[in-house]
Amino acid sequence: MANPISFGYAAAYSRNIGWVTQAEQQILRKARIAIAGLGGVGGAHLLTLSRLGISNFNIADFDDFDVHNINRQAGACASSFGQPKIDTMAGLARDINPETDLRLFSQGVQPDSVDEFLKDVDVYVDGLDFFALPARRMVFAKCREKGIPALTAAPLGMGVAFLYFSPTGMSFEDYFKVEGYESQEQYARFIAGLSPAMLNRDYLVAPEAVNFQEKRGPSTIMACDLCAGVMGTSVLKLLLGRGEIKAAPWGMQFDAYHQKLKFTWRPFGNANPLQQLLLKFIRPVLRGRSGA
Repeated sequence: MANPISFGYAAAYSRNIGWVTQAEQQILRKARIAIAGLGGVGGAHLLTLSRLGISNFNIADFDDFDVHNINRQAGACASSFGQPKIDTMAGLARDINPETDLRLFSQGVQPDSVDEFLKDVDVYVDGLDFFALPARRMVFAKCREKGIPALTAAPLGMGVAFLYFSPTGMSFEDYFKVEGYESQEQYARFIAGLSPAMLNRDYLVAPEAVNFQEKRGPSTIMACDLCAGVMGTSVLKLLLGRGEIKAAPWGMQFDAYHQKLKFTWRPFGNANPLQQLLLKFIRPVLRGRSGA
């Protein structure tokens, strides 16, 4: 039997009205968002922004869903194992909003495709894997060059760490200061910059689950969902000009486990003396000597 209910944009997003005006909903409808990475946070961002009513996306991912994704990734189901993440997530976005215009980059974001990936984009939303630092640096640098606001929300423990890089404010490179360092030091600096407050560090009950050599670590769905909520709200504020979002060197971390919210301000980024102290704690952990 055919479903008698048909899709209509106004009806589908009518319950947004009140928190946004009818005119603002149309601004959201016409906006274009780029999302690189469609796993834990990236997939959640795509579906959250789709339900917000944003109807245009440039999305990039080269990976397939696997069974170890099931604990946190929005598109990971038994039926999607072995399937390209980008195709699965595109299908889910179109199932939410059949009017969605999607530009797919199935090889991920590459140096020869990054300009096309960011074409016509209003806001860049970072969903890249933690260990994809070279690609992340490339995309954030290109966003700055093109004047595109760039946001990242990192799932840490059972919480979220959020950073906003304004095209006219502190750059990704000036904040993290990873240029010229070997890979492990770059990761240390990325961790320190993402989470200056380190609210999640005291409830990691199985430290052996963190292995930077094998590029793996623990994760939770709660963190990914919190990231999507913070990101969706921040994208809305940017697109509609609805109030301030503190840009780097400001950062924000909310940890649901401890029920704590912390704002951090780190002038000079990782060159800040507080960050230098934090790096002294992080480096031994990355070397597997957490008690050092």
